[in-house]
Amino acid sequence: MTSGAAAGRYARALFDVVFKERPADLDAAQSQIADLAALFSGNPALAGVMNNPAVPVSRKVALAKALLARAGSIVPPVANVVTMLAERDRLGILGEVARIYRDRVMDHQKVIRGQVTTAEALPEPKLRALEQGLAKATGRTVILESKVDPSIIGGVVARLGSTVYDGSVTSQLEKMKQALLDAGQ
Repeated sequence: MTSGAAAGRYARALFDVVFKERPADLDAAQSQIADLAALFSGNPALAGVMNNPAVPVSRKVALAKALLARAGSIVPPVANVVTMLAERDRLGILGEVARIYRDRVMDHQKVIRGQVTTAEALPEPKLRALEQGLAKATGRTVILESKVDPSIIGGVVARLGSTVYDGSVTSQLEKMKQALLDAGQ
């Protein structure tokens, strides 16, 4: 099984258990699994130990359990997944598990992340207004990340998942050019 497929299975199982047994902890579990993934990947010494095949699994499990104990109150299913990954020597996929779990929670909460590109920085009130407009169009809560790209000249390009709303001046000019070329034939 590929690491992506394995991460998907662990993330789905974590979501299902938290949703069934502790639905109020969906966001807490998301935050905790992301923090633990950042801890394991962001600390070179820790990542080196956890990803080293020469280190016995029993030591990795003991280290993971010690870190969980020091972390304080961790949602039990999150602690179980981390322990299970350590026991199976798969802690290297924890970051992917965290990402897939976050996507699953967002889908459950009908939240979609997107990106908006403008020629100049977009003021915060306009970004919020754009989020509200896209929320009405999609029926979901929209969270946008703003990006500046002067090459679009003006207007807005919004990406929500695989859907692109292109209202850029560059795109409009390209359409006009094509229409003129088609009319001249």
